[in-house]
Amino acid sequence: METEYWRLLQWLETVKPTRWHPLYVLALMLGLRRGELLGLRWSDVDLDAATLTVRQNLVRANGELRIQAPKTRRSRRTLPLPPPVVAALRQQQARQAEERRSAGSSWAGNDLVFSTSLGTPIEPRNLTRHFYSVRDRAELPGIRFHDLRHTCLTLLLGLGTPPHIAQAIAGHSHVDVTMMIYAHSGMAEHTEALRKLGEAFGSSD
Repeated sequence: METEYWRLLQWLETVKPTRWHPLYVLALMLGLRRGELLGLRWSDVDLDAATLTVRQNLVRANGELRIQAPKTRRSRRTLPLPPPVVAALRQQQARQAEERRSAGSSWAGNDLVFSTSLGTPIEPRNLTRHFYSVRDRAELPGIRFHDLRHTCLTLLLGLGTPPHIAQAIAGHSHVDVTMMIYAHSGMAEHTEALRKLGEAFGSSD
């Protein structure tokens, strides 16, 4: 998993020139869900205090984009922001200000942190399509957008973060969900460890 994490960090560098880079930074470093990222508002971000509050999701339902409240109480949460995330959000703020100036009276002005060049909500499927296109160019086959969230949680737990803290960061209803992701993501490491153990036993014959 650490190898995958560093590959994803390298991949972040390849998408740095694109307008999607700050969003991917938040996905990987905070483990936010796709709808939480696309529903995030500037009024929910305090860059001076380096905090962010998840209060809503952007979803497609019944053929239209809708803003809705998080499904559970734990999904609504306030997170401290590491310096790279603050830097990414300041980058997004500057880019969006330029887009607002270019759009003029056509700017939608809905306070979304991540929006189209006209300030309108981003279609979730378009984000997924972009992720797949840059993922394939970076030769990271098999990785889904949601795996950025899983990678964040797995690394937190691997670094010794207590499960209940990782649960709070992820906004999971139950700690069992958090640990299930960790156990599943760690199978490659388990396989490698047991392979080495098998080789050690075999060498004693």
